[in-house]
Amino acid sequence: MKPLKNWEKKDSLFGKISDRFHRTPPLRDKVFNSLYKLNSIQAKLEQLTNKLEQKDRELFGKCAESMARGDEERSKIYANECAQLRKMAKTVLGSQLAIEQAALRLETVKEFGDVAKEMMPVAGVVRSLKGKLVGVMPEASLELNEIGETLNEIMFEAGEVSASAPSFQASGEEAQKILQSASVLAEQKMKEKFPKLPVGEFAEERSPDLG
Repeated sequence: MKPLKNWEKKDSLFGKISDRFHRTPPLRDKVFNSLYKLNSIQAKLEQLTNKLEQKDRELFGKCAESMARGDEERSKIYANECAQLRKMAKTVLGSQLAIEQAALRLETVKEFGDVAKEMMPVAGVVRSLKGKLVGVMPEASLELNEIGETLNEIMFEAGEVSASAPSFQASGEEAQKILQSASVLAEQKMKEKFPKLPVGEFAEERSPDLG
């Protein structure tokens, strides 16, 4: 396990002098603040998922009512709205689950100061999610961008930016594993939360891509 350099600057004379003149927080504080922000974003995404699920139930009910009345055109309209909403819900839910996993890894860093194996994959996940959420939840995307910059600062201060190419490649692969795992879990949860649309072939044709 490779600990962070300057994990707590107050433990060294240089750290005390540096903090006095530059007011630079120790790396542990930066990790803690990033973790707090990640958990905050996760909570916001969970709230949005619940709102989307509630809206989907309303549209689903209207779609079913239209089908029962024999109003096929109106049922297709509601089914299409459900399909578009579920695309957004899949993105939000997948991001929420990925951030949850990233936060757990950052928790390890906070507790043990082990940046080598955990920090770079977390930064990779953050970079990926900020792009996915920019059109769905812009404020979360901006917050993730700030977190990403902080994580980069932490790795720079800890000396991890000079890591070898294989290390970066391995961390990128690990980040993809986190994202893929979150996507698979989101797929399962989508099936539990959002019932199949009752419009036959139309629903299959217009249903969102959950892969």
